[in-house]
Amino acid sequence: MDRGLNTRCLHLQETEGKTENYGALSFPIYQTATYAHPGVGRSTGYDYSRLQNPTRDHLERIVAGLEYGKEAFALSTGMAAITLLFELFAPGDHIISESDLYGGSIRLFNNVSLKNQYEFTFLDCATQDIEAAIRPNTKAIYLETPTNPMMNVSDIAKIAEISKKHGLILIVDNTFLSPYFQNPLLLGADVVVHSGTKFLGGHNDTLAGFIVTNRDDIIEKLRFLIKTTGAGLAPFDSWLILRGIKTLGLRMERAQKNAIGLVNWLKKQPAVKAVFYPGLPEHPGHEIMKKQARGFGSMITFNVDTKDHALKILEEVKMIKYAESLGGTETLITYPTTQTHADVPEEIRLQNGITPCTLRLSTGIEDVEDLIAELEKVFATLE
Repeated sequence: MDRGLNTRCLHLQETEGKTENYGALSFPIYQTATYAHPGVGRSTGYDYSRLQNPTRDHLERIVAGLEYGKEAFALSTGMAAITLLFELFAPGDHIISESDLYGGSIRLFNNVSLKNQYEFTFLDCATQDIEAAIRPNTKAIYLETPTNPMMNVSDIAKIAEISKKHGLILIVDNTFLSPYFQNPLLLGADVVVHSGTKFLGGHNDTLAGFIVTNRDDIIEKLRFLIKTTGAGLAPFDSWLILRGIKTLGLRMERAQKNAIGLVNWLKKQPAVKAVFYPGLPEHPGHEIMKKQARGFGSMITFNVDTKDHALKILEEVKMIKYAESLGGTETLITYPTTQTHADVPEEIRLQNGITPCTLRLSTGIEDVEDLIAELEKVFATLE
């Protein structure tokens, strides 16, 4: 019988009777670049850490297990994971992508991918007709759900039916919810990507990215690509992510509880004009989230009444840190216009709903009363 999620984060890859780690509860860091061979034509199973490393292998097995995938690939960053994944495609291939994406993904697609002669159609995948955008050269559909930063929710299972009908690869960026709250492969996706820097690592102290899939053909190609491009995650960073995963469930639950508290507080503030959080019953994606996820996460986006008030909030917060990134133990507030989405053309930002009045919160694990007390003090300066 499958164990509970918190137990899986701690004990997913334990094997009875194995003694090579001397009973160590913390998996060892194999800080080596190369490995000695016992003889010609014989190997320990490891040759060179660009190809494989025991610490990274252990981490990859755990992430694959948490996402119910056959294999995972650990890379140096989330963007390295997406970049490697897009090496599956060839010049002239067409990809349908969610329009409201992390700015780094849009930057990659608009610069590197277009240079490589890929073609893109950007849609609101929650509301627009994906099937109508499919062309003879379409190869994949790329989603974030919920999206960054506007928290749009797409129906993964419904889009998976479309992708399978047309022989397309469905890729889902699952960073915002992590495998603790959502498993896109179980809903029909072909590939899941993560910025492991965020919730999987959870401590704002390292960078990582992951690709997870069940498809043997994709596994074979990715195995060759990660060896060839050299973007695999280093041993020490692999160990830091292993450490972070042990508390994934505890952090996700606490951060979500804090998010709900902050959402309810923000909704009552005169300076707040809109709150985007799929846990709200009035959110357009609320019922879909209830169907395809086990929680609503800890990411909140909200609009205040003026740009000056948005900037004032960023200047006045102290315990809540004005910083890029998300998913760590500390609560962070981000200004998408000049941070995560600075390289996205203004007309695209505005089309997606990102205005100079838009702020994004990643709630951490502090006492929610202290977070609210700080925001009360900050919002009092807006009057």
